[in-house]
Amino acid sequence: MKLRDQFLLSLAPWLASRLVRILHLTTKTEILGLQNALQFWNEKRNVILVSWHDELLMMPMAYRGYGAQILISSSKDGELIARTVKYWGYDAVRGSSSRGGTSAFREMVNLCKRPLDLAITPDGPRGPRHVLKDGVLQLARLGGRPIIPMTYVCSKGYRFSSWDRFLCPYPFCRAVYSYGEPVSYAEKESIESFRQRLSAAMSSNYNKAKERLESYGLSAI
Repeated sequence: MKLRDQFLLSLAPWLASRLVRILHLTTKTEILGLQNALQFWNEKRNVILVSWHDELLMMPMAYRGYGAQILISSSKDGELIARTVKYWGYDAVRGSSSRGGTSAFREMVNLCKRPLDLAITPDGPRGPRHVLKDGVLQLARLGGRPIIPMTYVCSKGYRFSSWDRFLCPYPFCRAVYSYGEPVSYAEKESIESFRQRLSAAMSSNYNKAKERLESYGLSAI
């Protein structure tokens, strides 16, 4: 590994973790639908949390469970993210649909037996944007866990020109997180039917957060 890359991997995660905390602390934030997850956590049951890739930056700030492991790609960018989330107390499973996916999926299925939540961006790491891939659907089917959508909207921010239009909020904006209704795999259901139900739940959850922001006279970026 080049010296420049070593320096980047050492400094950037530390800096990013602090910048995200600053953004969070300077944002007027509320969380909707937390009871959708608490109904499981209060019974010491665990879930699979899903959010779109462009919402990833601020999502750890809304987690209220007792421990989570995050699926993160095996790329260089994924390494930066994995090191960053460690500053917030999260471990990572490394792999994606394009690299290390089979071993990562097996590890995630095995983790379903442990008392921790799993977090996935189901359109990552390369898209298409906001399109559910099979991995999270099969994980819920084999692991027997409900999926809870999460979303994040804000009134001011910057969207990068990346495939996912990655969102970075501006300080002092207003933001809304939302936990959606749980979606579970029904016995003998087709994967396509499950995909449609989860996609609808994620869209509904996003609209709920967006409408709350609009109730303050603000638009989601």
